[in-house]
Amino acid sequence: MAAPGKASVVLKAVKKIAVHFCPFEANVRSTREFLVMVGSERARSTNLNCEVISMVKHDKSEPVVDVTYVDGERLLMKGANLTSKEMLSAFQARCTAKDPQAKAAAK
Repeated sequence: MAAPGKASVVLKAVKKIAVHFCPFEANVRSTREFLVMVGSERARSTNLNCEVISMVKHDKSEPVVDVTYVDGERLLMKGANLTSKEMLSAFQARCTAKDPQAKAAAK
């Protein structure tokens, strides 16, 4: 749940978010928290055409978030050594850079 005053997740510039993780690994918490934030009903309502896909595999794989933006650019984050805040910050910085309205709101 987002804290009051915290910027909400806006998916306007995003085409697809694919989250891959093995739930039994110790380093998966930040990736799951990121998934909860971008998969929330409030975030999803900012872009109804954005696909949010979670792939849960029991293969001891590294947690990965693969974001595809509407302009074709991709952001690949390996969640094993990142916190959910770091992942969200990188994600939102890229989204803001791609959305002129978000840039104006940030100022």
